[in-house]
Amino acid sequence: MLPIVDTHQHLWDMEQFSLPWLDGEGMDLLQKNHTMSDYLVAAEGAGIAKTVYMEVDVTPAQRVKEAGFVSGLCASDDNPMVAAVIGGSPGTEGFREYIGGFKGNDYIKGVRLVLHVPDAEQGRCLQEAFVKDVQFLGEQGLSFDLCLRPGELADAVGLVQQCPDTLFIVDHCGNADVQIVGGQTEHDPANSFSHSKEQWQRDMAGLGACENVACKISGIIALAPEGWTADTLAPTVNHCLESFGPDRVVVGGDWPVCNFGASLGEWVAALRQIVASRPEEDQAKLFAGNAERLYGLV
Repeated sequence: MLPIVDTHQHLWDMEQFSLPWLDGEGMDLLQKNHTMSDYLVAAEGAGIAKTVYMEVDVTPAQRVKEAGFVSGLCASDDNPMVAAVIGGSPGTEGFREYIGGFKGNDYIKGVRLVLHVPDAEQGRCLQEAFVKDVQFLGEQGLSFDLCLRPGELADAVGLVQQCPDTLFIVDHCGNADVQIVGGQTEHDPANSFSHSKEQWQRDMAGLGACENVACKISGIIALAPEGWTADTLAPTVNHCLESFGPDRVVVGGDWPVCNFGASLGEWVAALRQIVASRPEEDQAKLFAGNAERLYGLV
């Protein structure tokens, strides 16, 4: 079994951190602590050798505390976490000073700001101050994760083209709806998180054409329909693999959010099945090699 670097590991202790988004409708499954020990149980048998923490949208005042917490986990040899992507808000006052506070912290590899929440206006990532701060991240050797509504992926292309020296990671296959990509359902214009198959394919291919962008094969399981199979997920996964090529794709577990659709082990098993016919060298890059290179884990 080829080892995996899980590049999208969430953890939270609700006694230490405030996660306002967990108060939203339908979040009952996640409204409890999710600790490293819980993750290790969930990952048992999946072949996960290393993990990269992904920020969990704590209240902004707690971002420094969150970064310190996960840096401590990375420094410990009793768990698989080796690096972290922290929360941050490019384009806001104090962002560069905030980032400067982590200079010399080799565990911090990048920054993410979730741009698909209701209060994130369309086009925010194209605002001048936002673009300049993302350029600054590249100057500091840090990546930026793209996590936005799938219908707005063209905005991401516009951002990427202005930041050629910054590494971007597209989260969750561009937040694709696997049923739309697979042709089982149609685009719903009334749903801000919906998209057309053609638009998603076009914009993901556009991002894949940019050499400074990688794609994280993750997240799609959370919204998969009941009774899904590997074949349900395959069209989305395969389009991403073809768009970005074997050297710019990584794997993310998205635990515990993945539990909305499947266990971590079930998601990993489905992904292994989808790519089983691809060259073993390409599988090894997807599962671990690319992550180790892009995040500087070796």
